[in-house]
Amino acid sequence: MTHMHVAGSIHADAVSAAPNWLVKPTDANTLVDGLWSGTVARGDEGAIRIGGLTVNEIIEQVGTPAYVIDEVDFRGRALTWRQAFEDWKVYYASKSFLCSTVARWIHDAGLNLDVASMGELTVALRAGFDPARIGLHGNNKSDALLRVALTQGVGRIVVDSPDEIARLERLTAELGVRAAVQIRVTTGVEAHTHEYIATAHEDQKFGFSIAGGQALVALVRCFGSPNLDLRGIHSHIGSQIFDTNGFEVAARRTLRLMSQFKEATGVTLPELNLGGGFGIAYTIDDSPATAQDLARGLDEIIEHECRAFGLDKPILSVEPGRSISGPAGTALYTVGTTKNVELGGGQQRRYVSVDGGMSDNIRPALYAAEYSAVLANRVSPESPVLSRVVGLHCEGGDILVRDVFLPSDTGIGDILAVPASGAYSRSMASNYNHTPRPPVVSVRDGRITTLIRRETLDDLLALDAGLDDSFGED
Repeated sequence: MTHMHVAGSIHADAVSAAPNWLVKPTDANTLVDGLWSGTVARGDEGAIRIGGLTVNEIIEQVGTPAYVIDEVDFRGRALTWRQAFEDWKVYYASKSFLCSTVARWIHDAGLNLDVASMGELTVALRAGFDPARIGLHGNNKSDALLRVALTQGVGRIVVDSPDEIARLERLTAELGVRAAVQIRVTTGVEAHTHEYIATAHEDQKFGFSIAGGQALVALVRCFGSPNLDLRGIHSHIGSQIFDTNGFEVAARRTLRLMSQFKEATGVTLPELNLGGGFGIAYTIDDSPATAQDLARGLDEIIEHECRAFGLDKPILSVEPGRSISGPAGTALYTVGTTKNVELGGGQQRRYVSVDGGMSDNIRPALYAAEYSAVLANRVSPESPVLSRVVGLHCEGGDILVRDVFLPSDTGIGDILAVPASGAYSRSMASNYNHTPRPPVVSVRDGRITTLIRRETLDDLLALDAGLDDSFGED
């Protein structure tokens, strides 16, 4: 029998004050290279500057919490991916963060766009994005979503199930159109990441299994369908991946599948999409590869595996999302309370509560994602103390930054900046505790542009069908 500790299993073992990788800095005001967007620096006055404005100037206009996108950095990263993968098709994974302005930035950079819902597709189309440069994902696409994709001329539909093949066969016949499709496959690669963001092992919801034979069956079925234009194979092994090792195995297995399809049909599939999942630095413990290094490594892998299987090199695609939007974004919060907690053995942690939380960044609570934070509105001469940045929600797991060293005088009214917050923060935000979601603004050359305005209580209450102005009246 397992005996549960009275405080819960998470507390059954001895408390560790901080992870081994977290080193106490000599100066907590230092901005660590690699964690911040390109225009971020501390000004002479001590406050962090983004896009030519201090955080004090930014919050004076937009308040906190707020997501701040460094426009120059975002656009630069998009171009870097386009240039590094010059012979590839590069799709921006819009699930990391999308709004109409970002869609236009991506279009300007010459990238394609990957969407996975009716909402994302609608934003892209209303922003004027060329539908021929859009790829549509999703494991449970509705008839309505597929109908919009087909009538609008979406460039690629990534097919995820036998049911979806049947839907596409019916809808294309009804509409009198052809659909360019890729088959999503599961390669059996165990990406070294959290279970919830590892997406190529067999026991999960996405794609057709290569090992089980379903992938080849799906390819042959699509090939034989009169209104489906089978273009190739799509693979995605997970997220927050720092090197090309996992992609090597995925490439070998997908190209072997291409070889098997050629043997069965006599036809060479022209396209292979290796997906995304390229990691970024959230803490000093993260060492992601550059786009250039990834491009060189993936090119070498593909060329080697194509030679091994006697295949011509296909048209190749990748889908960076986080690696473009993530480092370009910084989240700003205002400190509301602080308190010191004794951990035992002479150890202590300082809890710093801010005006945001798991409603504007669910990743730490969802899969223990790590972040960094700094005192942003000023510099402090005080020594760093081990701190935990927490939110305002009624959950013990409402943690934004689990372990970080902040100046010991960090207090009420101070501003904290959390780097690498451009991806999966606003896009996964919620209204938990009836909390309005923060705004997203971009900064460039000392100017602020609102990308998504701050939600208000009126926005939330407008959806409550039970509210009536006459409530409580005689």
